[in-house]
Amino acid sequence: MLVQIPKLLTAEQVRAMRAKLDASDALWVDGRATAGYQGARVKQNRQIAEGSALARELGDIVVAALERNPLFISAVLPQRVYPPLFNRYEEGMQFGNHVDGALRLLPGGARIRTDVSATLFLAGPEEYDGGELVIEDTYGTHSVKLAAGDAIVYPASSLHRVAPVTRGARVAGFFWAQSMVRDDARRALLFDLDRSIQRLNARVADDPAMIDLAGVYHNLLRQWAEV
Repeated sequence: MLVQIPKLLTAEQVRAMRAKLDASDALWVDGRATAGYQGARVKQNRQIAEGSALARELGDIVVAALERNPLFISAVLPQRVYPPLFNRYEEGMQFGNHVDGALRLLPGGARIRTDVSATLFLAGPEEYDGGELVIEDTYGTHSVKLAAGDAIVYPASSLHRVAPVTRGARVAGFFWAQSMVRDDARRALLFDLDRSIQRLNARVADDPAMIDLAGVYHNLLRQWAEV
């Protein structure tokens, strides 16, 4: 399930983040530092050093925005979010086909299961050519290139890649989430049900059937959630 989250960050937040990222050349390191064995062979980009003060500062802003975003909560049902990281693809850089690792080590030693991957675009599509996020799933191949401040979430189990950048620079944040519902098909079903309930509630809030539907949603979540 691919879900676009428009305007996760405001234009002002994006401008402030870009100013700090663009002024921090010394903090950009080889992106292979956080790639697994498979990914390191096909990854060509730069990223802000994980654990740096800047990564933590900007990551906290992203996490705060996620916590306030009902679409993200509904689609992901997050239990834990990996601290966001920030990368940059310059001309000629790309990330070949790969599947994200199933587990990542959190600061402090705990592990997070990567059920959902996310990319937060921090450069507008007019700033660079190429650099599309290409995701393959059971419904085909999807090419994603969003406005600055928009995000896309998708199953971490998906085969995906970042196409070569041919002009400019693609700047983005990226992170993973462990969902309370690990199975993507079940998350998709709950998401569709939740969105339908919200649409119906806006029109017929006092209909007894709404209580029944909400009960179905929560009973399914109660059955499938791991907390």
